[in-house]
Amino acid sequence: MERQAVPHLRRRLGREDPRAVPEARRALRELLRHWGKPGRSQTAELLASELVTNALVHTGDDAVLTAAVGPRGLRVEVRDFAGAPPRPRPAGPHEDTGGRGLVLVRSLAGSWGVRRHPVGKSVWFELDPEEPEPEPAP
Repeated sequence: MERQAVPHLRRRLGREDPRAVPEARRALRELLRHWGKPGRSQTAELLASELVTNALVHTGDDAVLTAAVGPRGLRVEVRDFAGAPPRPRPAGPHEDTGGRGLVLVRSLAGSWGVRRHPVGKSVWFELDPEEPEPEPAP
């Protein structure tokens, strides 16, 4: 029996490259061109760009984006080379755009977490190809 290749993506993103986040979004969009219900790939792009931005802005180093589409859905990881764990925090009343990345990931992803490496960490999320049905109100 022949194993079917899992569609995947791997990109190293340079800290000093202003195109890093748009390039990550474009590459993920291409990977997910035929995946999931309408809107799921846009959710994946949003969450991935939040993780990439966090890694590049808060660590001062490069990052590595990986994504794989499997039978259970999509898994995206952004690896950085800093040891400090990410801290979700709500945005303050005077913050225009900062402070919302991990809050978005936590609220929109099916699951997410942090995996430590000998040097650095990976922050990951998973999405099902279809949005779960909302729970009926009691």
